[in-house]
Amino acid sequence: MKQRFLAPLLALALLLAACGQAGTADEAPPAESGAAAPQAVELSLWCYPVGGWSSETVLAGMVSAFRREHPDVHISVRMLTYADGDAAVEEAIEAGTPPDLIFEGPERLAANWGARGLMADLGDLWQDEAAAQVYAPVAAACRSGNGAHYIYPVCMTTHCMAINRDVFEAAGAWQYVDEEHHTWTTEGFAAAVRALRAWGIERVGEVYCGGQGGDQGTRALVTNLYSGTFTDAAHTRYTFNSQENIRALELLQSLDGIVFDPEAVGADVIDRFAAGEVPMCFCWNVGNEVTKTISEPDRAFDIFPMAFPSDNGRSELQGGIWGFGVFDNGDAARIGAAKDFIRFLTQNTERYTQTVLSTTFWPARDVPNIYENDELMTEYFALREYLGDYYQVTPGWAEARTAWWTMLQKVGAGGDAASAAAAFEAAANAAAAAG
Repeated sequence: MKQRFLAPLLALALLLAACGQAGTADEAPPAESGAAAPQAVELSLWCYPVGGWSSETVLAGMVSAFRREHPDVHISVRMLTYADGDAAVEEAIEAGTPPDLIFEGPERLAANWGARGLMADLGDLWQDEAAAQVYAPVAAACRSGNGAHYIYPVCMTTHCMAINRDVFEAAGAWQYVDEEHHTWTTEGFAAAVRALRAWGIERVGEVYCGGQGGDQGTRALVTNLYSGTFTDAAHTRYTFNSQENIRALELLQSLDGIVFDPEAVGADVIDRFAAGEVPMCFCWNVGNEVTKTISEPDRAFDIFPMAFPSDNGRSELQGGIWGFGVFDNGDAARIGAAKDFIRFLTQNTERYTQTVLSTTFWPARDVPNIYENDELMTEYFALREYLGDYYQVTPGWAEARTAWWTMLQKVGAGGDAASAAAAFEAAANAAAAAG
């Protein structure tokens, strides 16, 4: 069992201390006697469950701290889920009432809502001194093709997979793992699946395809097995229909113990893996382990983070980038106040560090090692060397995600892998051309 992870709890304590005490997100400091009340600005902040930001508690502390300096800005907070968050945002857009602030990644803020002309350009925030420290690949992913910035990044992580080390060792499958580098080959992966299946485990690994939730894991699994690609280098079109990727789909289809589940999404297999019901999980990152470690301190097995299997033993992992976007509601005061909130959390290095710690991920810019004495975070940090291309900003991304999981359902039902791959690429590229 790894040491307990304390950094996010410390960050939350610091944030709450900064505002005196925890209260509601809309709690205001007392007004000075006789002072004229400034014109209030009402903002709404919607947040997807990113890392440690899975409840209003952390955000309430940040909002309360912000209001100490900006008492005229009132911010309401709404937590979204990945199951219905997109639908909620689209309904609000249709009704003309989208949130002022939203926290997610470039694939939604830039490639979707930004590309549709719904977001405010945050280019002025990128002129601030702190923005110069943003890592170049992150900055590139946050800059749209038209030169606009529809997202200001806060944190990032490397998505990976995970295995139950105890079960692997008991089943004789640990021999196929490169423990030092947290990697394995495609051949070793297949051998491990067979060993676990022979040991009596029916569901060794689950290719979940009930929706888009956690689809970064299934994409990385398939494309790494034989070094396939998903898009071109310029992120203009999809390149999935290749012999490498077809071969990968056929391998997964043929392996006894690999189950295509048309009812499950990433969150479902995360829960089953953490409960010890399956020995490997294709949807994982450090935030999952932090959450499961804190909420389940008596967990009885050792979670070992892994890169995805690849034919050359070195995979390219999907990265996650998250930050704030501002919907363009036509109100300069509200847009300005939303930018002030972003500056408040990101411009001051100490406050920015506390903000990142509360997400349980890593900074999106160059700051000192904030997890230097944390064994768990150090272990996951090593996986960053395998970070691959951030292609989630390719045009037609929303449609491509739907085409992806429906393609996996066809393969899982016994369909021809080559036909499924061709149909996926055609649908995705049609969306890219239209977008």
